[in-house]
Amino acid sequence: MNVTKAEVHVMRLDDYVPLLGAPEIDELRALAGQLSGRTVQMVNSTAMGGGVAEMLNRVIPLIQELGLQPRWDVITGGQDFFEVTKAFHNALHGGPYQARKEDFDLFLATNELNRQRLQFDCEFTVINDPQPVALIEARSKQEGHWIWRCHIDLSHPNADVWSFLRPFVYRYDAALFSSPAFARQLPIPQYLFHPCIDPLSEKNVDLDPEWVSSVLVRYGIDASRPIVTQISRFDRLKDPVGVVHAYQIVKRYMDCQLVLAGGSASDDPEGEIVLEEVRREAKNDPDIHLLNLPPWSALEINALQRASTVIVQKSLREGFGLTVTEALWKKKPVVASAVGGIPAQVIHKHTGLLVHSIEGTAYQIRFLLSNPALAQKLGEQGHDHVREHFLITSNVKRYLTIFLHSLTHS
Repeated sequence: MNVTKAEVHVMRLDDYVPLLGAPEIDELRALAGQLSGRTVQMVNSTAMGGGVAEMLNRVIPLIQELGLQPRWDVITGGQDFFEVTKAFHNALHGGPYQARKEDFDLFLATNELNRQRLQFDCEFTVINDPQPVALIEARSKQEGHWIWRCHIDLSHPNADVWSFLRPFVYRYDAALFSSPAFARQLPIPQYLFHPCIDPLSEKNVDLDPEWVSSVLVRYGIDASRPIVTQISRFDRLKDPVGVVHAYQIVKRYMDCQLVLAGGSASDDPEGEIVLEEVRREAKNDPDIHLLNLPPWSALEINALQRASTVIVQKSLREGFGLTVTEALWKKKPVVASAVGGIPAQVIHKHTGLLVHSIEGTAYQIRFLLSNPALAQKLGEQGHDHVREHFLITSNVKRYLTIFLHSLTHS
């Protein structure tokens, strides 16, 4: 199905049958039949921007179509709260952080305000990530089933931040992690729960080639020359400066362009600062295209990925990396850091190439640009890997299974 911006519509389960087969959808309906009418509450920290919001935007309508009654709530907070939670985010990924009592007090106060503002009366409550983790205080008399869904890399967390958050996590019925390496010593069940993409969303659906060409023209990108792309928020953990340095090495040997396209989320106050750092490193190179895109640019991102010769994800830490999933789905050769959940997607020399440094990134980009047949093969194998493991129907199935397990073991 090829679409342009005006043609995208809300997808229903039957729309996935041509892509995935009727048995896959029938299985979802059979599982959901045992949960008909059950209420589900999803809570996170932003309605737009970032992978969590994207997934909830797609998962919730499908859960509703399957007969459950979902609700999505977004916590609110001031700039100071999101600066603290961003610091927590970086610290949980292993970054430096100087523990301050006022940070912990602000975190608790903001969670308490949201606990008072929101209603918690569903049978299943899924709290996403650390920002709203203290909302477990809203649970009364152990009623309902509360699940903490952690999307970030907790393999080497800052001890002070994790010690502060851990008592809240202990009070949930289960924790969901994107990689086995992220699991912690907890007194509650833990489950592997890969993130997903929706193959029929604006960001992943097939596009008319003319639309793709028009996007390149709009941003001044030359379609006749190789395009190396990283799609990510302008975040230091995504290492956009490192991508610029890798490109500069490649450029010494072969002609190419670099596209760094991303945006910001309401719970990430560092984006503009990092973007300015990248601008300085780019040094006005006309072949480096820095695109700070608004949250409604899914089709543009889709087009940029489809036009790319090689897609890079040079993260320093990564919960999962849905931009990798998106690139593999589009049959693009991927060069990505061997961190977080990326190795679950990029199987080295089978579905892409893993790297550990700026120099390694540059080497593998050059290798793929010089070997288009191998690049195509990696892309095709990556597409098959995503189809089998990382599509939205698998995500919905996992939620349904966990909800059913919670009912039978409560």
